[in-house]
Amino acid sequence: MDSPADNLSASEGDTDTEKNERSSIPPLEDNLIVISNRQPYQHCYTTDGSIEVNRPAGGLTAGLDPVMQRTNGTWVAWSDGEADAEVTDEDGTVQMPPEEEAYTLQRVWLSEEEVEGYYYGYSNRVLWPLCHGGGLKTEYVDRHWARYQQINERFADVVTDHVNSGSIVWFQDYHFSLAPRYIRNASTDTFLLHFWHITWPGWDTFRTCPHRQKLLDGLLGNDLLGFHIERYCKNFLDCVDECLDSAVVNHDDSQIHYNGQTTTVRAFPMGIDAETIQMASERMDKAFWDKFRCRYDISGKTKVVIGVDRLDYTKGISERLDALERLWTTKPEWRGELTYVQKVEKSRSLIPAYQTLQQNVKEAVERINNRFGTDEWQPVIQIENWLTEEELAGLYRHGDVLLVSAVRDGMNLVAKEYVAAQIDDPGVLVLSNQTGAHDELGESAVTINPYDTDGFAAAIESALLMDAAERQERMTTLQQRIVEQNLTTWMANILETTQRLQNGN
Repeated sequence: MDSPADNLSASEGDTDTEKNERSSIPPLEDNLIVISNRQPYQHCYTTDGSIEVNRPAGGLTAGLDPVMQRTNGTWVAWSDGEADAEVTDEDGTVQMPPEEEAYTLQRVWLSEEEVEGYYYGYSNRVLWPLCHGGGLKTEYVDRHWARYQQINERFADVVTDHVNSGSIVWFQDYHFSLAPRYIRNASTDTFLLHFWHITWPGWDTFRTCPHRQKLLDGLLGNDLLGFHIERYCKNFLDCVDECLDSAVVNHDDSQIHYNGQTTTVRAFPMGIDAETIQMASERMDKAFWDKFRCRYDISGKTKVVIGVDRLDYTKGISERLDALERLWTTKPEWRGELTYVQKVEKSRSLIPAYQTLQQNVKEAVERINNRFGTDEWQPVIQIENWLTEEELAGLYRHGDVLLVSAVRDGMNLVAKEYVAAQIDDPGVLVLSNQTGAHDELGESAVTINPYDTDGFAAAIESALLMDAAERQERMTTLQQRIVEQNLTTWMANILETTQRLQNGN
């Protein structure tokens, strides 16, 4: 799963609240095996040639790590650290975390050609655009599909070596659509669950995929398949109903009977570690903000609207810049009074569609700054530097408005991170109705359609002019929701459902 939450550093030590929350996660009687594309720990060389460990940053990786530490289980992932091979044994395993050695990290070695085909080729040039409604951006290349099948089978073989009777195997995301079927064929009594971290498209979109039957067959090797929201569950059920003649779909209880097995489909809205973000935000006071403004040449007198995104075409960054340009054009009184700060992280730069996006965004920023900028004020400031946990939380805290304008997004954790960081005088969340997060937060956010440029511009102004009482009321409701549905709750719900299904309930 990709999220700017991965920009957060791990916190030092657990609070009492975190310990209590983690204790709410049901105990796992059997070993848990997690499969993800990215690994939780990475070994790299320092400038003096020694080896250091890069620990899990925020988001899913940091959230799953303490659960794994309770299981004596195994985490299977692609090894992408330059010094990984130096610390692993002959089987490609190393005990983690270094100071406790609580579980096994099983590394899978991939060549550059394999990464190019499986990851950049099929995962991110077929499945990613397909699931985000971008059928015109899909690139069906036979060799990429062959690599995707090959790597899924390799991961499945590695997992099968670690499976024992009653094991729970948990797949993460769209990189492993086929692996569940490979494992199911090799081990019939293993419980397989899969969380799909991105959207699932409707049938009219999914039917364009030439590999649709094999993808569905692979995912139906799972006993439990999770999505963020009910709408994605319904889309998946519809796709199976239309695509696989031998599948029996029960829409009432969201179960699919296929190939002698039952797959249960459920919605589990993913949360964040809200308390850690809030604590980081509390440390970022006015003195930090004054230095931050100075560092990035942000005018001290302007309102600050922020965006925090990977540079991905699904995030609606171009649409956001169009709306800001429209605002400065139609409401010139905001010139010199509003600065937009875009924290951006380049992503998948080897893919042509991303290269085009990067160029388009660069040109749009230059155009806007040349058109409206003055000697004292720059309308758009783009930050590509890495920010620490505290710096990112500080940017959230002091941003008057956050713009989340994704044209399609499975959840969008940035919206929740911004809410968690709001203390004292809160800001306003402007949220696209095309995100999964909108299903949870939409009533108390300012809703926008990212394609409606005029409406988007008006929403930005409305957020900036909102009075303190309304801002506080909206933010209080938002914060209650993200605290109640945090990352620990998400994991607990998934594992509790797993145990119920294992027990036949």
